[in-house]
Amino acid sequence: MVWIAGGVFRMGSDRHYPEEAPAHAVAVDGFFMDRSPVTNRDFARFADATGYVTLAEQPPRPEDYPGADPRLLVPGSLVFGAPEEAGPAADWTRWWRFMPDANWRRPQGPGSSIEALMDHPVVHVCHADALAFARWCGKDLPSEAEWEFAARGGLDGLDFAWGEELAPGGVHQANTWQGRFPEENLAEDGYVGTSPVGTYPPNGYGLLDMIGNVWEWTDDWYAARHSASAKPCCLPRNPRGARAEESHDPLAPGPAAPRKVLKGGSHLCAPSYCRRYRPAARQPQTLDTASVHIGFRCIRRVAPP
Repeated sequence: MVWIAGGVFRMGSDRHYPEEAPAHAVAVDGFFMDRSPVTNRDFARFADATGYVTLAEQPPRPEDYPGADPRLLVPGSLVFGAPEEAGPAADWTRWWRFMPDANWRRPQGPGSSIEALMDHPVVHVCHADALAFARWCGKDLPSEAEWEFAARGGLDGLDFAWGEELAPGGVHQANTWQGRFPEENLAEDGYVGTSPVGTYPPNGYGLLDMIGNVWEWTDDWYAARHSASAKPCCLPRNPRGARAEESHDPLAPGPAAPRKVLKGGSHLCAPSYCRRYRPAARQPQTLDTASVHIGFRCIRRVAPP
């Protein structure tokens, strides 16, 4: 783990998506953070030691999903597949599909494995899975403020974790999407899917893969906008997100469901579709959702030795 000394920073952004606003000053106390996302190797050690079974490995309970197609009430998770033809950019069902038996051990579904991916971030973990791993390690999941402060690496207020250009001098700093999303991935950064942790340079705090590769769970409930005090005297310290009952995504179809904040973007974030490969970027995610591009890392809130 890496010691993050804490301090004051400008959280959020007024220059990109509306849910990132308003940019506002926040103070966070120091904490230790995992240097990289939790890998398949790490998670396998946890599963072997405890017998833990992730949500994606369990059949959904029919009472939790009234009216659902019984054929979908089987163990599985969401897998990305590039559509063969161009179509509406807003129709995410063209590239996301529920894959029976897809889980952290078989990230692409039946026939796939993690044998060659042990140093890649673990995926297909829902919030409860990530929290269970963290508690097993004597750690916790970060708040959104802690995560964003760490991701900035000391570069306060800049668009990216490394400066103001996505690929300075044409050199990719993170695993993201190049090409026309979702039909064409040019893989100019070297990877179509996830990459081994540490493939790209660390940020100013020595943290790896804070941007791109996989989205990361935080433990904060989502709110459609940041809450910021207008009084200079009332600087928020170690702020937490909304209340659970306020964390519904107003743009999401279907019944209201509480959501946690994801941070960091993933290998599926593209300039033409999802510019969320930035510290300020954020996304709501339902607690029971796992997918091929969501992982996590842990923190420990203790004083340095």
